[in-house]
Amino acid sequence: MKKVIKQLQTKLAIAFGLFLSGALANSAKADGVAGINAAGSELATYLDPLATLGLGIGACVGLIGGVRVFILWNSGERDINKELMGWFGSCIFLVLVSVVIKAFFV
Repeated sequence: MKKVIKQLQTKLAIAFGLFLSGALANSAKADGVAGINAAGSELATYLDPLATLGLGIGACVGLIGGVRVFILWNSGERDINKELMGWFGSCIFLVLVSVVIKAFFV
């Protein structure tokens, strides 16, 4: 009789342990999902200022590059194609990065 009670206690302890571990796993999963959702919503608050900052930097690079190309052109420099393509490419890259950030994360 003592052996049967001992086996029953062991089985109940194992069942209780499994139940407790399942409950903790579900609780951890819910906390993890809530954390990921909170991080996603906080990231979304930074997207608009980040995209606006990218457009502002693109505008500054565009103005500085335009002035550099204008100075080279007025000084009689014949080969300004390399300078012009680098300036134009960087402006397009910065504008597209800000647009892609908005489109990708929103």
